[in-house]
Formats: sequence, C-alpha cells, structure tokens
Amino acid sequence: MRVIDHLTSDSGRTAFSFELLPPLKGNNITRVFDIIDRLREFDPKYINITSHRSTIEYQERPDGTIIKKKMRKRPGSVAIASAIQNKYGIIAVPHIICKGFTRDETEYALIDLNFLGVHDVLLLQGDAKGPDKSSDPTVVNMHATDLQQQVNDFNRGIYADGELFEANETPFSYGMACYPEKHESAPNMESDIRYAKMKVDNGASYLVTQMFFDNQKYYDFVARCRAEGINVPIIPGIKPIGKCSQLNVLPRVFRSDIPEPLAGELARCKSDSEAREIGVRWCIDQCRDLIAHGVPSIHFYTHMATESVARVAKEIY
Repeated sequence: MRVIDHLTSDSGRTAFSFELLPPLKGNNITRVFDIIDRLREFDPKYINITSHRSTIEYQERPDGTIIKKKMRKRPGSVAIASAIQNKYGIIAVPHIICKGFTRDETEYALIDLNFLGVHDVLLLQGDAKGPDKSSDPTVVNMHATDLQQQVNDFNRGIYADGELFEANETPFSYGMACYPEKHESAPNMESDIRYAKMKVDNGASYLVTQMFFDNQKYYDFVARCRAEGINVPIIPGIKPIGKCSQLNVLPRVFRSDIPEPLAGELARCKSDSEAREIGVRWCIDQCRDLIAHGVPSIHFYTHMATESVARVAKEIY
C-alpha cells in the first residue's frame, strides 16, 4: 500500500502517523528505533523522516584564526527510510527538499530510493537558512513546485539533464505541504491557496499542514481549499507543546499562532513540566475534535515531544 491508500481507505478510523528527525552526526540509528518502538503500539501507517541541508559554522583554530566550515549535522533520510521500512514493514516517507541540494543530488536520491524500494516521499522547499549552492534554476530547484516537476519527469523516465531512460515500474507517490496560517513568503492566503492547488493539479496526492493549535483555522483553510477545487486529503499536522519557551519560539519559527486560552495557561507556567502537562491536555482535546470532524489522519511532529505524543495517542487511539 501507499500513503494515499491509507488516507482514502474506508476503515472509518483516523490513521496515526508521525515525523522524526535523523540522529545527529555521531549518533547511531538506535535512537530512531527507540522512538518508533515507543510509538509502534498505536499502529502508525507511515513514518516521515526529515531532511536537512548543510549549515555554516565558524570555528576557531589554535592560532586564533577563524575558519568558516560547511557542515551537515544530520545524515540524509534515504538510508534511514530504507532501514525503517525493512525493519518494521511500515511505509517510510523521506523528505526531499529544494534548499541546499542540487537537481543532480535530488536525482541520485530518487535513484537510490527506487533501488531500495522506497516510493513514497514528501516534497518540500526546505529551510531557507543555510548556504545555497546556486541560484541557477538549471542547477537547483528554487521552489517546491520545481522539485515536483523534477519528480514528475523522473516518473516519466526523464533525467534532470533531459536524457531519457526506461521509467521505473513503481512511480513515486508524494505529498506536499500546506499552511492553514499562510506560508511566510506568501503575500496573502489567496496566493497561498493558488499554490496549493497548483501542487495538487500537478500530481500531489495529499497535503499535510504546518503545525497549528487552533482547529478552526484548519477547518476554515480546508473549506477554502475545497471551494477552489482542491479535493485531495488535507492532513492536520499536530505537535503537543512541551516547553515554556515554545510559547514564543513556535510562532516565530513556524508562524503558528497560539490561541489566547492556551497562551494564557502557558504564560503562567513555572516549569517545563507544567507546560508539558498543559500541552498534552490541549493536544488531546484538539485531536478529539479533529477526529469528530472526520479527518482521515493525524500527523504528529515528535521532535522533543515523543513522550507527549505517546500520551496523546494513548487517549485518542
């Protein structure tokens, strides 16, 4: 089965899925397996693996000079996706991103994934922070829709340089991102929804949202998408708040508003443990409401929140 098969099944049950990060450089994959083992009891239908571009760090040498060094702190998602899929028999969905990668590097990743039997991916623009390899659109994909075109061409048997090859027997199926509170670079919501429709019209089989904490914003966004003819599953992306600092960090980094009732409770917290309890309680109520509204799946962002996600899932699945 593919991800889209689970999202469109008539089981009557809201599917559970989650996203995890590759281990930091120097750590091994057992940390990834520990997260999966903790959440496996809730029957995840698929597991996403994030991808990360290189970053620039400045290091001081013994002689006092400063050098600029490009580093990748986390390994790629290709090998980890294969390891997960082979160990657990759960669909692994590696992220394929534009930022920090050339079109050739993307092509190599697609070739490797095909060899490894991983045919579900999530296509994203990626974090804008970091070194860009080029601004030449023949060298890099500038936008997620450009990346989408490359994957579509690959599915048809066309390499990045235009050379033809015998198309793979199993094409890549993919989802893409959407933003109930608008992407930071979009001038307005109308523009953002037009891009979401472009993604779907060009082959995205589903959309998954940036995290949000106000369900009404998700419902309003879905209604506007449906009015524009976007009929694929739109999967809510959810994260339980777990630290006091996230009251300010999450809106700044992810452009996700914190509703006043939740913000007020978090502002009164004296410790992260108090914030974690509030975050779990809010997330349980949020998920119960989403399930009552018939969402096909809930996708959890587990970074720094695995235990909280497990507690939420215990209550709703």
